[in-house]
Amino acid sequence: MRPSASHDLLGARSLPTTRDIARLRKRHGASGLPDAVRRGDDTAYQEIVCRTALNRVRGMPFKWTLNPYRGCTHGCHYCFARRYQAQLEMGPGDEFSSVILVKVNFPEVLARELRRAPHGSELVAVGTATDPYQPIEGRYRLTRRALEAFAERPTPLALVTKGPLVVRDIDVLAALSRATACTVSVSVPTVDEDAWRRLEPGTAHPLQRLRAVRALTDAGVDAGVLMAPIVPGISSAPAKLEATVRAVADHGARFVGAGLLHLEGGARAHFLEFLARDYPALVAGYGRLYAGKYATPRYTEQVNAVLGTLRSRYGLAGRSMRPRAPEKRAAAAEPPEWRQPRLTWPTLQAGPASAGRSAR
Repeated sequence: MRPSASHDLLGARSLPTTRDIARLRKRHGASGLPDAVRRGDDTAYQEIVCRTALNRVRGMPFKWTLNPYRGCTHGCHYCFARRYQAQLEMGPGDEFSSVILVKVNFPEVLARELRRAPHGSELVAVGTATDPYQPIEGRYRLTRRALEAFAERPTPLALVTKGPLVVRDIDVLAALSRATACTVSVSVPTVDEDAWRRLEPGTAHPLQRLRAVRALTDAGVDAGVLMAPIVPGISSAPAKLEATVRAVADHGARFVGAGLLHLEGGARAHFLEFLARDYPALVAGYGRLYAGKYATPRYTEQVNAVLGTLRSRYGLAGRSMRPRAPEKRAAAAEPPEWRQPRLTWPTLQAGPASAGRSAR
Protein backbone atom coordinates (compact mmCIF):
# COMPACT_ATOMS: atom_id res chain seq x y z
CA MET A 1 0.00 0.00 0.00
CA ARG A 2 1.46 3.34 -1.02
CA PRO A 3 1.89 6.00 1.68
CA SER A 4 -1.32 7.88 2.28
CA ALA A 5 -3.19 10.03 4.77
CA SER A 6 -4.85 6.88 6.07
CA HIS A 7 -1.84 5.53 7.93
CA ASP A 8 -2.41 7.54 11.09
CA LEU A 9 -5.89 5.99 11.43
CA LEU A 10 -5.51 2.58 9.85
CA GLY A 11 -2.16 1.41 11.12
CA ALA A 12 -1.17 -1.88 9.52
CA ARG A 13 -4.57 -2.64 7.97
CA SER A 14 -4.48 -2.68 4.19
CA LEU A 15 -8.00 -1.40 3.51
CA PRO A 16 -10.32 1.01 5.34
CA THR A 17 -13.91 0.48 6.43
CA THR A 18 -16.74 2.91 5.72
CA ARG A 19 -16.24 4.34 9.21
CA ASP A 20 -12.58 4.89 8.43
CA ILE A 21 -13.51 6.64 5.21
CA ALA A 22 -15.82 9.01 7.05
CA ARG A 23 -13.10 9.87 9.59
CA LEU A 24 -10.48 10.30 6.88
CA ARG A 25 -12.74 12.51 4.79
CA LYS A 26 -13.59 14.66 7.79
CA ARG A 27 -9.92 15.11 8.61
CA HIS A 28 -8.37 15.31 5.15
CA GLY A 29 -11.18 16.21 2.78
CA ALA A 30 -10.86 14.98 -0.81
CA SER A 31 -7.41 13.53 -0.08
CA GLY A 32 -8.93 11.23 2.53
CA LEU A 33 -9.34 8.35 0.09
CA PRO A 34 -6.13 6.41 0.76
CA ASP A 35 -5.92 4.28 -2.38
CA ALA A 36 -8.68 5.37 -4.72
CA VAL A 37 -8.10 4.32 -8.32
CA ARG A 38 -9.42 6.61 -11.04
CA ARG A 39 -10.53 4.58 -14.04
CA GLY A 40 -11.47 5.39 -17.61
CA ASP A 41 -14.88 6.76 -16.61
CA ASP A 42 -13.06 9.39 -14.49
CA THR A 43 -14.59 7.92 -11.34
CA ALA A 44 -12.53 7.21 -8.23
CA TYR A 45 -12.95 3.65 -6.92
CA GLN A 46 -11.87 3.02 -3.34
CA GLU A 47 -11.64 -0.56 -2.12
CA ILE A 48 -12.85 -1.01 1.45
CA VAL A 49 -13.68 -3.88 3.79
CA CYS A 50 -17.06 -4.37 5.46
CA ARG A 51 -17.88 -5.88 8.85
CA THR A 52 -21.41 -6.93 7.84
CA ALA A 53 -23.20 -7.62 4.57
CA LEU A 54 -26.83 -8.05 5.63
CA ASN A 55 -28.43 -4.97 7.16
CA ARG A 56 -31.55 -5.39 9.30
CA VAL A 57 -34.37 -2.93 8.53
CA ARG A 58 -37.77 -2.22 10.06
CA GLY A 59 -41.01 -0.82 8.70
CA MET A 60 -40.35 -2.09 5.18
CA PRO A 61 -41.81 -5.02 3.18
CA PHE A 62 -38.43 -6.76 3.50
CA LYS A 63 -36.35 -7.70 6.54
CA TRP A 64 -32.83 -7.23 5.19
CA THR A 65 -30.95 -5.10 2.68
CA LEU A 66 -27.79 -5.85 0.76
CA ASN A 67 -25.51 -3.32 -0.99
CA PRO A 68 -22.05 -4.40 -2.24
CA TYR A 69 -21.13 -0.82 -3.24
CA ARG A 70 -21.55 2.72 -1.92
CA GLY A 71 -22.18 5.45 -4.48
CA CYS A 72 -23.38 4.87 -8.02
CA THR A 73 -22.01 5.92 -11.40
CA HIS A 74 -25.52 6.02 -12.87
CA GLY A 75 -25.74 9.50 -11.37
CA CYS A 76 -29.54 9.76 -11.50
CA HIS A 77 -30.43 13.27 -10.38
CA TYR A 78 -33.51 12.11 -8.46
CA CYS A 79 -31.83 9.29 -6.50
CA PHE A 80 -32.91 9.26 -2.84
CA ALA A 81 -29.67 7.50 -1.85
CA ARG A 82 -27.70 10.69 -2.45
CA ARG A 83 -28.66 11.83 1.03
CA TYR A 84 -26.73 8.93 2.58
CA GLN A 85 -23.43 10.42 1.41
CA ALA A 86 -23.46 12.73 4.41
CA GLN A 87 -22.70 9.68 6.56
CA LEU A 88 -19.35 9.46 4.75
CA GLU A 89 -18.59 13.19 4.96
CA MET A 90 -19.35 13.50 1.24
CA GLY A 91 -21.83 15.70 -0.57
CA PRO A 92 -24.97 14.45 -2.33
CA GLY A 93 -23.93 16.01 -5.64
CA ASP A 94 -21.18 14.86 -7.97
CA GLU A 95 -19.39 12.81 -5.31
CA PHE A 96 -22.31 10.38 -5.24
CA SER A 97 -21.50 9.31 -8.80
CA SER A 98 -17.77 10.01 -8.94
CA VAL A 99 -16.58 8.28 -5.73
CA ILE A 100 -17.51 4.61 -5.41
CA LEU A 101 -16.66 2.46 -2.39
CA VAL A 102 -16.16 -1.21 -3.28
CA LYS A 103 -16.66 -3.72 -0.44
CA VAL A 104 -14.12 -6.27 -1.67
CA ASN A 105 -14.73 -8.82 1.12
CA PHE A 106 -18.52 -8.60 0.77
CA PRO A 107 -19.22 -12.13 -0.59
CA GLU A 108 -17.12 -13.79 2.12
CA VAL A 109 -18.82 -11.79 4.88
CA LEU A 110 -22.24 -12.66 3.46
CA ALA A 111 -21.44 -16.37 3.25
CA ARG A 112 -20.31 -16.32 6.87
CA GLU A 113 -23.50 -14.54 7.98
CA LEU A 114 -25.68 -17.02 6.11
CA ARG A 115 -23.95 -19.91 7.84
CA ARG A 116 -24.31 -18.37 11.29
CA ALA A 117 -27.97 -17.29 11.23
CA PRO A 118 -31.07 -18.66 9.50
CA HIS A 119 -32.28 -16.03 7.02
CA GLY A 120 -33.92 -18.57 4.74
CA SER A 121 -37.51 -17.41 5.25
CA GLU A 122 -36.92 -13.64 5.46
CA LEU A 123 -36.91 -11.45 2.36
CA VAL A 124 -33.65 -9.74 1.40
CA ALA A 125 -33.73 -6.65 -0.82
CA VAL A 126 -30.69 -6.26 -3.07
CA GLY A 127 -29.80 -2.83 -4.43
CA THR A 128 -31.78 -0.54 -2.14
CA ALA A 129 -29.20 2.25 -1.84
CA THR A 130 -26.85 1.70 -4.77
CA ASP A 131 -27.11 -0.28 -7.99
CA PRO A 132 -25.67 -3.80 -7.65
CA TYR A 133 -25.09 -3.91 -11.43
CA GLN A 134 -23.42 -0.59 -12.06
CA PRO A 135 -20.56 -1.09 -14.56
CA ILE A 136 -17.80 -1.75 -11.99
CA GLU A 137 -19.62 -4.99 -11.10
CA GLY A 138 -18.22 -6.37 -14.35
CA ARG A 139 -14.77 -6.16 -12.78
CA TYR A 140 -15.42 -7.12 -9.16
CA ARG A 141 -18.36 -9.57 -9.54
CA LEU A 142 -19.46 -8.92 -5.95
CA THR A 143 -23.16 -9.17 -6.76
CA ARG A 144 -22.76 -12.42 -8.65
CA ARG A 145 -20.76 -13.99 -5.82
CA ALA A 146 -23.41 -12.80 -3.35
CA LEU A 147 -26.13 -14.46 -5.44
CA GLU A 148 -24.09 -17.66 -5.51
CA ALA A 149 -23.96 -17.56 -1.70
CA PHE A 150 -27.75 -17.23 -1.59
CA ALA A 151 -28.10 -20.08 -4.09
CA GLU A 152 -26.22 -22.34 -1.68
CA ARG A 153 -28.65 -21.33 1.09
CA PRO A 154 -31.86 -20.41 -0.79
CA THR A 155 -33.25 -17.14 0.55
CA PRO A 156 -36.16 -15.04 -0.80
CA LEU A 157 -34.70 -12.15 -2.81
CA ALA A 158 -36.02 -8.95 -4.38
CA LEU A 159 -33.37 -7.37 -6.60
CA VAL A 160 -33.63 -3.90 -8.15
CA THR A 161 -31.29 -2.61 -10.85
CA LYS A 162 -30.93 -0.31 -13.85
CA GLY A 163 -28.01 -2.38 -15.14
CA PRO A 164 -28.45 -4.70 -18.17
CA LEU A 165 -25.39 -6.52 -16.79
CA VAL A 166 -27.93 -8.48 -14.72
CA VAL A 167 -28.37 -10.82 -17.71
CA ARG A 168 -24.85 -12.13 -17.07
CA ASP A 169 -26.21 -13.80 -13.94
CA ILE A 170 -29.30 -15.38 -15.48
CA ASP A 171 -27.99 -18.83 -14.60
CA VAL A 172 -27.81 -18.08 -10.86
CA LEU A 173 -31.07 -16.11 -10.82
CA ALA A 174 -32.88 -18.92 -12.63
CA ALA A 175 -31.54 -21.44 -10.11
CA LEU A 176 -32.70 -19.22 -7.23
CA SER A 177 -36.10 -18.84 -8.86
CA ARG A 178 -36.52 -22.59 -8.93
CA ALA A 179 -35.55 -22.92 -5.28
CA THR A 180 -37.19 -19.94 -3.59
CA ALA A 181 -39.11 -16.69 -4.10
CA CYS A 182 -37.02 -14.39 -6.28
CA THR A 183 -37.89 -11.28 -8.30
CA VAL A 184 -35.83 -8.90 -10.39
CA SER A 185 -37.23 -5.41 -10.85
CA VAL A 186 -35.49 -3.53 -13.64
CA SER A 187 -35.85 0.19 -13.11
CA VAL A 188 -37.20 1.94 -16.21
CA PRO A 189 -38.90 5.15 -15.07
CA THR A 190 -39.59 6.28 -18.64
CA VAL A 191 -38.83 5.42 -22.26
CA ASP A 192 -38.89 9.10 -23.20
CA GLU A 193 -35.38 9.74 -24.52
CA ASP A 194 -35.05 13.37 -23.53
CA ALA A 195 -36.16 12.68 -19.95
CA TRP A 196 -33.84 9.65 -19.78
CA ARG A 197 -30.78 11.59 -20.98
CA ARG A 198 -31.35 14.44 -18.56
CA LEU A 199 -32.47 12.53 -15.47
CA GLU A 200 -30.26 9.41 -15.70
CA PRO A 201 -27.00 10.49 -17.36
CA GLY A 202 -24.99 7.35 -16.55
CA THR A 203 -27.54 4.62 -17.31
CA ALA A 204 -28.10 2.29 -20.24
CA HIS A 205 -30.82 3.11 -22.77
CA PRO A 206 -34.32 2.24 -21.45
CA LEU A 207 -34.93 -0.23 -24.28
CA GLN A 208 -31.68 -2.02 -23.46
CA ARG A 209 -32.98 -2.47 -19.93
CA LEU A 210 -36.30 -3.75 -21.23
CA ARG A 211 -34.48 -6.28 -23.39
CA ALA A 212 -32.88 -7.50 -20.17
CA VAL A 213 -36.38 -8.01 -18.72
CA ARG A 214 -37.30 -10.12 -21.74
CA ALA A 215 -34.15 -12.25 -21.37
CA LEU A 216 -34.84 -12.81 -17.68
CA THR A 217 -38.46 -13.82 -18.12
CA ASP A 218 -37.54 -16.11 -21.01
CA ALA A 219 -35.16 -17.87 -18.62
CA GLY A 220 -37.90 -18.40 -16.04
CA VAL A 221 -36.98 -15.52 -13.72
CA ASP A 222 -39.86 -13.54 -12.21
CA ALA A 223 -38.85 -10.19 -13.69
CA GLY A 224 -40.69 -6.93 -14.19
CA VAL A 225 -40.26 -3.19 -14.24
CA LEU A 226 -40.18 -0.48 -11.61
CA MET A 227 -41.41 2.80 -13.14
CA ALA A 228 -39.99 4.96 -10.40
CA PRO A 229 -39.70 7.71 -9.88
CA ILE A 230 -42.20 9.36 -12.15
CA VAL A 231 -40.98 12.95 -12.24
CA PRO A 232 -43.75 15.57 -12.47
CA GLY A 233 -43.51 17.80 -15.49
CA ILE A 234 -40.68 15.77 -17.02
CA SER A 235 -41.84 12.16 -17.38
CA SER A 236 -45.42 12.42 -16.09
CA ALA A 237 -47.42 13.34 -19.21
CA PRO A 238 -50.07 10.70 -20.00
CA ALA A 239 -48.56 10.01 -23.42
CA LYS A 240 -45.16 9.36 -21.85
CA LEU A 241 -46.63 7.11 -19.19
CA GLU A 242 -48.59 5.15 -21.77
CA ALA A 243 -45.55 4.73 -24.04
CA THR A 244 -43.60 3.33 -21.10
CA VAL A 245 -46.30 0.93 -19.89
CA ARG A 246 -46.83 -0.27 -23.48
CA ALA A 247 -43.11 -0.93 -23.90
CA VAL A 248 -43.02 -2.75 -20.55
CA ALA A 249 -45.86 -5.05 -21.63
CA ASP A 250 -44.31 -5.59 -25.07
CA HIS A 251 -41.11 -6.87 -23.45
CA GLY A 252 -42.85 -9.57 -21.44
CA ALA A 253 -42.64 -8.01 -17.97
CA ARG A 254 -44.54 -10.02 -15.37
CA PHE A 255 -45.36 -6.96 -13.28
CA VAL A 256 -44.93 -3.20 -13.22
CA GLY A 257 -44.59 -1.07 -10.11
CA ALA A 258 -44.58 2.70 -10.11
CA GLY A 259 -44.21 5.65 -7.79
CA LEU A 260 -43.85 9.41 -7.80
CA LEU A 261 -40.67 11.26 -7.04
CA HIS A 262 -40.09 12.06 -3.37
CA LEU A 263 -37.63 14.64 -2.12
CA GLU A 264 -35.82 14.94 1.18
CA GLY A 265 -32.48 15.94 2.66
CA GLY A 266 -29.46 16.29 0.43
CA ALA A 267 -31.25 14.48 -2.39
CA ARG A 268 -33.88 17.24 -2.43
CA ALA A 269 -31.26 19.98 -2.56
CA HIS A 270 -29.41 18.28 -5.42
CA PHE A 271 -32.58 17.69 -7.45
CA LEU A 272 -33.79 21.27 -7.06
CA GLU A 273 -30.40 22.53 -8.22
CA PHE A 274 -30.68 20.25 -11.26
CA LEU A 275 -34.23 21.50 -11.89
CA ALA A 276 -33.16 25.15 -11.73
CA ARG A 277 -30.41 24.43 -14.25
CA ASP A 278 -32.26 22.19 -16.72
CA TYR A 279 -35.95 23.01 -16.19
CA PRO A 280 -36.17 26.48 -14.61
CA ALA A 281 -39.79 26.91 -15.73
CA LEU A 282 -40.78 24.09 -13.35
CA VAL A 283 -39.18 25.45 -10.19
CA ALA A 284 -42.17 27.46 -8.96
CA GLY A 285 -44.55 24.58 -9.63
CA TYR A 286 -42.35 22.22 -7.61
CA GLY A 287 -42.44 24.67 -4.73
CA ARG A 288 -46.20 24.20 -4.59
CA LEU A 289 -46.27 20.50 -5.40
CA TYR A 290 -43.51 19.49 -2.96
CA ALA A 291 -44.02 21.55 0.16
CA GLY A 292 -42.89 18.39 1.98
CA LYS A 293 -41.22 15.12 1.09
CA TYR A 294 -44.10 13.87 -1.06
CA ALA A 295 -46.22 15.40 -3.80
CA THR A 296 -49.64 16.64 -2.76
CA PRO A 297 -52.25 13.89 -2.15
CA ARG A 298 -54.51 15.14 -4.94
CA TYR A 299 -51.74 15.00 -7.53
CA THR A 300 -50.63 11.58 -6.30
CA GLU A 301 -54.19 10.22 -6.58
CA GLN A 302 -54.47 11.48 -10.15
CA VAL A 303 -51.19 9.87 -11.17
CA ASN A 304 -52.19 6.58 -9.56
CA ALA A 305 -55.57 6.65 -11.34
CA VAL A 306 -53.90 7.04 -14.73
CA LEU A 307 -51.42 4.26 -13.94
CA GLY A 308 -54.27 1.98 -12.88
CA THR A 309 -55.99 2.59 -16.21
CA LEU A 310 -52.81 1.84 -18.12
CA ARG A 311 -52.03 -1.34 -16.16
CA SER A 312 -55.49 -2.68 -16.98
CA ARG A 313 -55.25 -1.66 -20.61
CA TYR A 314 -51.99 -3.55 -21.13
CA GLY A 315 -52.71 -6.63 -19.05
CA LEU A 316 -50.51 -5.74 -16.08
CA ALA A 317 -53.17 -5.16 -13.44
CA GLY A 318 -53.13 -7.21 -10.26
CA ARG A 319 -49.51 -8.33 -10.59
CA SER A 320 -47.49 -7.98 -7.40
CA MET A 321 -43.78 -7.14 -7.25
CA ARG A 322 -43.41 -9.13 -4.05
CA PRO A 323 -41.48 -12.38 -4.53
CA ARG A 324 -43.72 -15.44 -4.64
CA ALA A 325 -42.87 -19.08 -4.10
CA PRO A 326 -42.20 -20.79 -7.46
CA GLU A 327 -45.33 -22.95 -7.37
CA LYS A 328 -47.54 -19.91 -6.66
CA ARG A 329 -46.50 -17.80 -9.64
CA ALA A 330 -49.42 -17.05 -11.88
CA ALA A 331 -49.19 -17.28 -15.64
CA ALA A 332 -49.25 -14.01 -17.53
CA ALA A 333 -52.81 -12.93 -18.29
CA GLU A 334 -53.96 -11.99 -21.76
CA PRO A 335 -54.58 -8.23 -22.06
CA PRO A 336 -58.31 -7.55 -21.75
CA GLU A 337 -60.32 -5.83 -24.44
CA TRP A 338 -60.28 -2.15 -23.63
CA ARG A 339 -62.06 0.88 -24.94
CA GLN A 340 -59.69 3.82 -25.07
CA PRO A 341 -60.67 6.21 -22.28
CA ARG A 342 -59.92 9.87 -22.31
CA LEU A 343 -57.17 10.69 -19.84
CA THR A 344 -57.20 14.02 -18.07
CA TRP A 345 -54.14 15.32 -16.33
CA PRO A 346 -53.36 18.06 -13.81
CA THR A 347 -51.12 20.68 -15.35
CA LEU A 348 -47.96 21.42 -13.43
CA GLN A 349 -48.00 25.19 -13.74
CA ALA A 350 -44.71 26.79 -14.62
CA GLY A 351 -43.45 29.80 -12.79
CA PRO A 352 -42.71 33.18 -14.34
CA ALA A 353 -41.57 33.12 -17.96
CA SER A 354 -38.05 31.85 -18.34
CA ALA A 355 -35.72 30.32 -20.88
CA GLY A 356 -36.38 26.80 -19.56
CA ARG A 357 -38.86 24.37 -21.03
CA SER A 358 -41.92 23.17 -19.13
CA ALA A 359 -41.25 19.64 -20.50
CA ARG A 360 -44.77 18.30 -20.06
